[in-house]
Amino acid sequence: MDLAVLSDIHGNYIALEKCVEYALSREVKTFAFLGDYVGELAYPEKTMKMIFEMAEKYNCYFIRGNKEDYWIDYYNNGELGWKNKDSTTGSLLYTYQHLVEKDLDFFKGLPISRKISLKNLPSFTICHGSPYAANQKLVPDNDRILETLNAVDTSIIVCGHTHIQTKFEINGKTVLNAGSVGVPLFSNRKSQFLILHQAGKQWEEEFISIEYDVEKVIEELHTSGLNKHAPYWCIVTENLLRNGNIPHSTVLKRAMALCKAETGKCIWPDIPEMYWRQAVEEILVSRQMNV
Repeated sequence: MDLAVLSDIHGNYIALEKCVEYALSREVKTFAFLGDYVGELAYPEKTMKMIFEMAEKYNCYFIRGNKEDYWIDYYNNGELGWKNKDSTTGSLLYTYQHLVEKDLDFFKGLPISRKISLKNLPSFTICHGSPYAANQKLVPDNDRILETLNAVDTSIIVCGHTHIQTKFEINGKTVLNAGSVGVPLFSNRKSQFLILHQAGKQWEEEFISIEYDVEKVIEELHTSGLNKHAPYWCIVTENLLRNGNIPHSTVLKRAMALCKAETGKCIWPDIPEMYWRQAVEEILVSRQMNV
C-alpha cells in the first residue's frame, strides 16, 4: 500500500503532470492533495481539469489550503479589492477570473484537515498548514507547536504550506512536510512531493524531487499575459522557479515596509507599484549581483 502526497501546486500543471506520471510509474494509485491548487501561475483551468480527472480515476483525498480561502472569501465579499496591473493582487485576480462555479463549489466543500485510515496501518492526519488553520506553519520553532501537535490524535501529521520538504519529531509526533509541487523552495529547480510506503505495519516516507520544464512554465507567464496583470509579482515568481531562494512573502514584506516608512502606513492590498519595484531591485537584483 503506497500513497502519494502532493501539496502547493499553485497552478503548475506542467510539474503536476510529471509528479503524477512518476507516482503512477511506481504503481502508486492513491493520492492525497494538501491544497493551494492554483495561484501564481498561468492557465489555472488546466490544473483544475487535472484535479477533477484524478478524482474520477483514482482514490484521492483532498483538503483546503490558504489559497482556497482567498478565492472563497473574495467571492463571499462581493469580488471587491483586487485589481489588474497590480503586483499585490493582479495574480490573484487573474486566477480567480479563470475559475468556474464547479471549481469554487469544490473548494467550498473541502475540509482543512482529514484523518486517513488505510488497512491495518497507523492513521495519519493530512493538512495544509496545520490541522486547525490553513495558514499556520508546522515548524519546530513555532511557539504553539506543542499545543498544536498534542491536540492531534494521530502520531503522524502530513502537511505543506512552507514549500520546503522536512521531517521532524516532537513528543512522539512525526511531522512530514511534502514540499511544493509547483513553486518549491531550495529544490534545485525540481518539483517535490512525498510518497508514503507501507513497511510492515508502519508507514515509511520517501521524499521525491523530479525535474520538469521550468522554462516552459516561465514562458507561459508571458504568453498568457499574467506578467502584465501582476508585473513585479511575476518577476519574483520567475526567480522562485529558477532559483528557489526567495519567496513572495519576503518581497511583499519589504515592499510594505518601504511603503510604511515613506507614507506612515501600509495596509494590504494597497501597496503602490513603486514600492514593489524598490523591493524587487533591493532583494532580487542585489542578491543576484552577489552570487
